[in-house]
Amino acid sequence: MALVEEKEARVELINHGKITWVYIEKPTTKEAEYLGQHFNFHPLDLDDILSRIQRPKIDEYEDYLFLVLHFPVFDKESQVTKPSEVDVFIGENYVVSVHCSGNLKPLTAFFRLCQSDEKSRQTYMGRSSGFLLYHILNRLTDYCFPILDKVTESIEAIEDTIFTRTTPETVRRISWIRRDLISIRRIIHPQIAVIETLEREEYPFFKEDQEVYFGNIADHFRKLWDGFEDCKEVVDGLADTSNWLTSHRIQETMRVLTIVMGLVALPTLVSGIFGMNISLPGGAIHGSFLPLGILSAIMAFMSFVMFMWLRHRHLL
Repeated sequence: MALVEEKEARVELINHGKITWVYIEKPTTKEAEYLGQHFNFHPLDLDDILSRIQRPKIDEYEDYLFLVLHFPVFDKESQVTKPSEVDVFIGENYVVSVHCSGNLKPLTAFFRLCQSDEKSRQTYMGRSSGFLLYHILNRLTDYCFPILDKVTESIEAIEDTIFTRTTPETVRRISWIRRDLISIRRIIHPQIAVIETLEREEYPFFKEDQEVYFGNIADHFRKLWDGFEDCKEVVDGLADTSNWLTSHRIQETMRVLTIVMGLVALPTLVSGIFGMNISLPGGAIHGSFLPLGILSAIMAFMSFVMFMWLRHRHLL
């Protein structure tokens, strides 16, 4: 094994047998120039590793493949999951991994493991470049499952509280999860076609059973996609339930207010009529409290009749 670090271009290499793993983080034009000098890569591919707007894809050439892949990483500042790009060049005796943002810990940890441990180098780099690529993708794919578990736990926590109390905080949490799921699904879905291409097509320089190895990766991506699709359906159902519960509580409040207004409407009408500054039969100009008692009895009777009518209509 030989380890070489290009100080100027920030390129690290591990050589084991016939296989070379070139590792680059946060590439700049210097790293692109280094790859252009040491490998026969297409200039457009070198431009792609400097771009941050690439879609997942696989470009096929006579002696190498160029892959652009995205993996989800949660951004604590914006509170949403964002794609982290990994570009891979793979030929018969080399793998070049370009870690564009430098925030995918499994990829960095895997390279450091192969860099420091002879047994790991023999295990992962002792067979072929395709076998090394499989393990790189497998590490990155397995990294996505804890994200799915975390989303599932958040949904279950909302399920436990949504039926006991619907608060603005619950609605806000549902909105955050829905936004996060939209972002994650945008990242995961395009990857499936890329991995299925690796599974389906035959590349002689892989020297591995692609259908078995990359079929396993494709199966993991499909499981991830199905899991996030299930989460989306559950969150949509919780959002509908939350909206229905909120609407139901508003209706209950309006029903109570309507009942109260119905009970006091007729007494208010009568008291309003006799409160006018005009002479009316039984008014205060006679100096007797009898009219007041009679009016109070009439208003109480009207309220009682209204109450019984509401009970009869099952509105109480």
